[in-house]
Amino acid sequence: MKVHFIAIGGAAMHNLAIALHKKGDVVTGSDDEIEEPSRSRLAANGLLPSELGWFPEKLSDEIDTVILGKHARPDNPELLEAKKLGLKICSFPEYLFQQTRDKVRVVISGSHGKTTITAMVLFVLRRMGIKTDYLIGSQIDGFSTGLSLSDENRIAIFEGDEYLTSAIDKRPKFHVYQPHIAVISGIEWDHIDAFPTFDDYVEQFRIFSKLIERDGKLIFSEKDNNIREIADNVREDVTAIPYSIPDYDIISGVTYLKNKYGSFPLKIFGAHNMQNIEAARLVCRQIGVKDQDFYESIAEFSGLPYRMEKIAFNGNSSVFCDLANTPSNVLASVDALKRQFPERKLLICLELYTGSSLSSSYFPQYTGSLDGVAEKLIYFDPNKKDVQISCDDIVSVFGKECIVFNNKEDLLGRLNSLSLKDANLLFMTSRGFVSSEIRGWARKMLLD
Repeated sequence: MKVHFIAIGGAAMHNLAIALHKKGDVVTGSDDEIEEPSRSRLAANGLLPSELGWFPEKLSDEIDTVILGKHARPDNPELLEAKKLGLKICSFPEYLFQQTRDKVRVVISGSHGKTTITAMVLFVLRRMGIKTDYLIGSQIDGFSTGLSLSDENRIAIFEGDEYLTSAIDKRPKFHVYQPHIAVISGIEWDHIDAFPTFDDYVEQFRIFSKLIERDGKLIFSEKDNNIREIADNVREDVTAIPYSIPDYDIISGVTYLKNKYGSFPLKIFGAHNMQNIEAARLVCRQIGVKDQDFYESIAEFSGLPYRMEKIAFNGNSSVFCDLANTPSNVLASVDALKRQFPERKLLICLELYTGSSLSSSYFPQYTGSLDGVAEKLIYFDPNKKDVQISCDDIVSVFGKECIVFNNKEDLLGRLNSLSLKDANLLFMTSRGFVSSEIRGWARKMLLD
């Protein structure tokens, strides 16, 4: 097969390109911007375009399929040429569905937790020797890429993103996969550029529940009223399976999962992660993993990069980074550190970087999310496109004691003045912000 990728540098797109290349397909692609780690991974597999830009001449009638990335615009020159030539054009999720049409598809969705739950499921299945196709938006220890396809595997595990499929397909991605086993982990208004009201956003999950295959399963967080309403109204042939936070203890900074099989010390912590574990257990049970085997395996799961990742520590002080960006994410991460280390003061550096967090209609939802924090450092770029909030707005939401920064130099200056003795510092930011510079600073502060 000859496959051409329009916007090959995307987080998911480059993984699919590599997966097809490893299967033996002839892969080409273009993009106008390719950042790390996509650039290095494409280069390592001989797939990095020789120059950035769009080149209609790369398209010909010899190409079997054109896969369109989500950030390619409707007037993309290569897309127009593909249409002119009458080539088969599909989105990333459409292609995955076509490749897994005859497999058991598990789709893990939700405004928060979906990446971690997917990672937990894949981690346990790997330890059980169960091979699957998969898609996940993060790197997992033991997995070389975030996506894998095989003709032999009979199960496909997909992280179900609710954002739009492509420039020419305005369906949310997770509407395309039609799962046999579905998970909804939580619903919190996000992607307000695509879903301008909370009702619009909730409706996408309601539609998702209707797309479950016949005699399928819906595993859902029962503490979320919106999800419970959806679960109460699924088709009669769909089995709804609720889950909640399991029993656990925190002893000397270690979380122990408690059940009839014993007490299992974990490498991760936080009530939200305990709930994620319960969702992952129920998914694995549907695939044939015994509960005791699951618990013994999940005890070895050490988490994901940028998900409450410990980037430096020294005695009674640690620095973490987390991709928490929605109000409930922020609240859950703050609560997790307070409960896990009650004897330590908590310092927070929060970057407001998503379109939602910078929206005047959405931003007030952060009110109260940093209550009880000893130091509140808030960073945002006022020159970023479509910023609707000001420093005054930030102070009104997070309190007069918060300090707002507009450039990294001033922020680093403040960080250098902090005492991290008997403290935890949590960066809640984008991947780009927690760069080698910040990681190097953290190690220097705690190890020198």
